[in-house]
Amino acid sequence: MSKLIVLNLGKGTLEAGFPFVTVQLQEDESGWKQFQGSLPPAPNITNLYRRWQLLYDLLYEARSINIGLRVMRVTPSQLQDEDDSDDGLEVDESDVTHISDADFDAVCKELQKNIDNWLDCQQFRSIESQLRTYLSKTDEIRFIIQTEDYYLRKLPWHIWHFFNDYQKAEIALSPIEFQPEIKVNSSADRIRILAILGDSDGINIDADRRFLSNLPNNPEVVFLEQPTRQQLDEYLWDKLGWDILFFAGHSLTALDGNTGYLYINSTEITIPQLKNSLRIAIERGLKLAIFNSCDGLGLAKQLDDLHIPQTIVMREPVPDTVAQEFLKRFLTEFATGQSFYLAVRYAREQLQGLENDFPGASWLPVICQNPAHAPLTWEQMHRNYSRDKNLSTSIPALKTKYPGRVRRNRGRRKRVYAALLISILITAIICGGRHQGIFQAWELKAYDEMVQLRPDSGIDSRLLILEVTEEDLQYQNQLGYARQGSLSDAALAEVLNRLEPLKPSVIGLDIYHDYPIQAAQEKLAQLANNQDFFAICKHNEPEIGHPGVAGPIFIPDERLGFSDVVIDNSDGVLRRNIFQMTPNLDSPCPTETSFAFQIALHFLHKNGYHVAPFVKDNQVLLGSNSNNGDNIIVPIITSHWGGYQGIEDKGYQIMLNYRSRQIANKVTLKEVLQGKFDPNLVKDKIVIIGTNTPTFKDQFYTPYSLSKQLDQTVQGVSIQAQMISQIVSSVKEKRPFVRIWYTWLETIWIWSWSVIGSCIALYYKKPAHIVFLIVGVICVIWFVCYSLFVMQSVWIPFIPAVLAIAFAAVVVSAYQRL
Repeated sequence: MSKLIVLNLGKGTLEAGFPFVTVQLQEDESGWKQFQGSLPPAPNITNLYRRWQLLYDLLYEARSINIGLRVMRVTPSQLQDEDDSDDGLEVDESDVTHISDADFDAVCKELQKNIDNWLDCQQFRSIESQLRTYLSKTDEIRFIIQTEDYYLRKLPWHIWHFFNDYQKAEIALSPIEFQPEIKVNSSADRIRILAILGDSDGINIDADRRFLSNLPNNPEVVFLEQPTRQQLDEYLWDKLGWDILFFAGHSLTALDGNTGYLYINSTEITIPQLKNSLRIAIERGLKLAIFNSCDGLGLAKQLDDLHIPQTIVMREPVPDTVAQEFLKRFLTEFATGQSFYLAVRYAREQLQGLENDFPGASWLPVICQNPAHAPLTWEQMHRNYSRDKNLSTSIPALKTKYPGRVRRNRGRRKRVYAALLISILITAIICGGRHQGIFQAWELKAYDEMVQLRPDSGIDSRLLILEVTEEDLQYQNQLGYARQGSLSDAALAEVLNRLEPLKPSVIGLDIYHDYPIQAAQEKLAQLANNQDFFAICKHNEPEIGHPGVAGPIFIPDERLGFSDVVIDNSDGVLRRNIFQMTPNLDSPCPTETSFAFQIALHFLHKNGYHVAPFVKDNQVLLGSNSNNGDNIIVPIITSHWGGYQGIEDKGYQIMLNYRSRQIANKVTLKEVLQGKFDPNLVKDKIVIIGTNTPTFKDQFYTPYSLSKQLDQTVQGVSIQAQMISQIVSSVKEKRPFVRIWYTWLETIWIWSWSVIGSCIALYYKKPAHIVFLIVGVICVIWFVCYSLFVMQSVWIPFIPAVLAIAFAAVVVSAYQRL
């Protein structure tokens, strides 16, 4: 059995880096091993690959070799403007014919060197080391890379030095999201191949025809030469199904990398234009698509959305000879018993022999794989099943003695069918409007109402907030303490002198301190070694001109947490908790973790809960990265999530599950300095130091805010306490995170109420009765939504369900009166 490695790069990019990289290794059917790490930004790789693309195009142009239709990705003048020009390669726009093989070889080597250095970084090196301990050099390895990033899919991953040590390993690309395998029993008695011979202008597709016609095991090969779209569509709907779809001709990928174009004849066509027929072909057994044509990653991307098991495409424009040689060598290996992945690797490597005439040929072929499907074999497809016999049965005409009753029943059925159709249309309209964010403001308001009505859980006794009030500002002046912000260094030092003997579990400073320590404050300098002291910084925001704020110079980076929060643009309310995001390269705040998350994890560790966030099976979990079942699923907010539609989903965000209106006990700075507080409030507690004064503009509106008045705001230090309490409670008391249903379940929920509204209007004629029932059902909807939210923290659509039942009732009532 071959071994499977899945490298999930998550949402990162080469420009921003990859903060959460997960590698899963399956050695056998017994289970998986998982490793985690990260990868730093590497924009130089993007620049080098763009340079490689340009030289590739220009080299073939200089040799007058046809590589088919192509989109010019970058011009020579643009290339000269790249910041990463230290590789010494330059291209003169007026002298492109002088591009040499040496120039091309140099950029190939430079690209390989940069990829090796990037994957050899400290954050990723441990993953490679752990993989090597479980792998043998004789293992057959399927190495799947999950990413949606355009340039990562373009990269020639096989040149990574790792693959030099494993000669039976081959790369495949995969989307991050995919569907499980559907078992299909074909009724055909042999392998079936649908071969599309498209526009052949400037290329020779007869060689492809001859080779496909002479495959072993006598497969059934049906050739379509320059078919119309209708003809192709009809063949894809064939009831016997197809095993392999082959295309030879011209193709290209748009600049966005997401759209591919096929030239089945002189006109272009896209995969979505064949969506229905391809979906049926896949359901009836289509296992492999081979696009022996140019620049096919856009085609593969669109086929990924249809969940095809395997696809083979060319990364870039491909010379005709190279395409023919690859097809011949791949099918020879595959049809004679070689595994699918090794057949691709051997065929790809044999293209190196052509590179004197066709530079870069061995970099072109790539597999695109649905990880849920087992690797394909020729023997598996070679079956000898009997064809099913389609038996037709005739249904006798209905006879009845009561034709009048039949007519009435037919009229009733017609109205029922119409009502059902209306409910489906209304559901589609509401779901479409919801996806566009039309109801977002209403849904968020309904969410706030549920938060306000939910029983108050009271203060979290594990936390203590030390407030700096307006009175405390004056009190520091009276003491002669010089301050640059809300809290002087002398006051902070005195606070620590009074708190530390009481042994708090954690102390967090929710006040910016981006200036040098004032003279004679050795106490603050000693905080560098205090593992229980954390402070804040703030990321820069170039889009609004905010430069960011650095953390205290006496606190190491690993004990800094960002204070950034996410405010809903629609109404300015803080409903979300962002606990991780990648800082900009020039940010004065170097940490990827929020202040609240840092403190919560530290407190949990000190209390014997050794948990951390990690990614597994495309889910973010909070736990010990083991299979003990105690890991907590963290529902990460995406751009379309519940009532949120089209929002910015930077970093890792969750709903801030507010505990209560007053989250923690509070003391003032003056009370602490004078020793007038209960020591039991400090011992083994989380102490957060922050401001409670309008002077420093650290107030936020929350779901508890009844208006947009200042007295309805909550101080930033209380928000941090809410976030800390949420994480700690989720681990210690298993308090659930706010989560939502799957999209399909939300759609069924909305459609169900649309059907109920249609039924009410169908069986009740008086408007007063309809209104009374609709109001009653809306109360039921609210009760269900509120109950699920209170008991399980599940946020389900209330406003869309209300609109569905109301609109369905109105439309069906109007239809009844036509």
